[in-house]
Amino acid sequence: MSTAPAEAVGPLMRGVAVLRALGEADGRLTLGELVRATGLARSTVDRVAATLARMGYLRLDGPTATLAPRLMELANAYLGALRLPALFGPCAARLAEELDESVSLAVPDGDGIRFVHQSTRHRAMSLTFRIGDLLPAERTAPGPLFAAHWAPEQWTAWRARRATGPGDAAPGDAALPGVEDRVEAHFEERFEERVTEARAEGCAVDDQLIEPGLIAVAVPVHAPDGTPVCAVSVVSHTSRHSADSLRAAVLHRLRTAADAMEAALARDHTTTGASTPSPPPRPLAAWTSASKQELGSEFVESLARGLTVLTAFGAGRAALSLSAVAEATGLARATARRALITLDHLGLVATEGRVFRLTPRVLALGCPPLSRTTLPDIAAPHLAALARTVHDSASLAVLDGDAIRYTARVATSRIMSVTITLGTRFPAYATAMGRVLLADLPVAERARRLGRTELSALTPHTITSPAVLTALLAQVAEQGYAVVDEELEEGLRSLAVPVRDAGGRAVAAVNVAMHTTRRTRAECLDQVLPQMRATVAAIEAELHVVGRFCPAPAA
Repeated sequence: MSTAPAEAVGPLMRGVAVLRALGEADGRLTLGELVRATGLARSTVDRVAATLARMGYLRLDGPTATLAPRLMELANAYLGALRLPALFGPCAARLAEELDESVSLAVPDGDGIRFVHQSTRHRAMSLTFRIGDLLPAERTAPGPLFAAHWAPEQWTAWRARRATGPGDAAPGDAALPGVEDRVEAHFEERFEERVTEARAEGCAVDDQLIEPGLIAVAVPVHAPDGTPVCAVSVVSHTSRHSADSLRAAVLHRLRTAADAMEAALARDHTTTGASTPSPPPRPLAAWTSASKQELGSEFVESLARGLTVLTAFGAGRAALSLSAVAEATGLARATARRALITLDHLGLVATEGRVFRLTPRVLALGCPPLSRTTLPDIAAPHLAALARTVHDSASLAVLDGDAIRYTARVATSRIMSVTITLGTRFPAYATAMGRVLLADLPVAERARRLGRTELSALTPHTITSPAVLTALLAQVAEQGYAVVDEELEEGLRSLAVPVRDAGGRAVAAVNVAMHTTRRTRAECLDQVLPQMRATVAAIEAELHVVGRFCPAPAA
């Protein structure tokens, strides 16, 4: 990397180095490993990690640092500003369903390509790229489509990279794990031939260039001015197609989808106010001051401020002036200017005249590993904290047909404890988690489910009357929690609260289970319910950040 400008913010550069190292290591490293990966001093790594943890971007568990879901707000800023996932995602999903193949969207990033959206068909052999993954252009189907528009200096940079190692992806980023280093004679000439073919045919093929068995066909999606803004690819496996048969089977439909995407992009460009501005970033003054008081010299304010500059961008805020960045973040102009100079040097921001834009490299800050975060992953540390606070087991479950299925759980060490394993299923009607999930369904759907369920008496206390259950579910829907006493098993009391996605739909439930002798029902509502609601609020906050562009599976 070139020499840093005199006004660059050193702590911000070091913080970005730590985040990149963690992203390249699949999201988790010990602090000692971070020292070796970044070349920074241990005291510097400790301070950076403490600051990122205070921001909610890392979790520290002893000597181990793990990327936290909240870090996805940086990727969301870029993806929101880009607009393409929101505009093209529904079309990509329809295409994937119609073809029964995975569909991806990629954008150019230097002499590589970076994935920004994925619509996956789930099979035993799943073909999918992580959002934010960077691949060398020559190993992909989208690469030749973008290279057809490269300027001479981009070809020069590409040849220089090829000379240093064919497995390299792009300066400043590691190659995608799994991209094999297969050096072939005349590789450069063959890539240029593929580019010439792509320019003439308007499509390109990846015939097992990334890894054996993986094939893809891609076409460009153009902006109204004719430049390619992204490529849409259909990805398959040689067990289903050859490269030629995949091209023959999907190319016409793929081009039709690209035409629809271009029409959507043209409408978006001509519609005033088409994109709703993202909410502004968190105000800095109060929490950075509190953090400095809490952590003292361990909190690096300039790092926190610099990363917050990235969150000034988003939907409806793709290009911002210095004044707009300062206003959005609450930073002084001089502070915002130094941060932008640093981010420009790091390749995270591009300058266009008097405005700034985020670049795809923002996705390198932890997005690939975090893009596969599931709801159980998000919930696990919060359930552990809840169990430590209330001294009883805490669990997460989803509705699975007419039953609930446990997907995350933290037990307590008691002589008499509730023992349930992941994957366990119980009848929804007789459990607290089942009732909060059933209560969230439309009234007609609730009635259908109760009508087809055999309401067996699992204990003498189990409610088996459809009328009583119907009234009880209406009450649960109104109050937002459910308590079940000894209906699933004698002596067992459970309290549950729903977990809602960004659209307000209950996608899972959290419960605390205990023996009835531990607390009275009134004590549960007074002592445990507030703790549960705080836990669920924390889970939901992270779920909404992660799930904005990368849906987090509930199970």
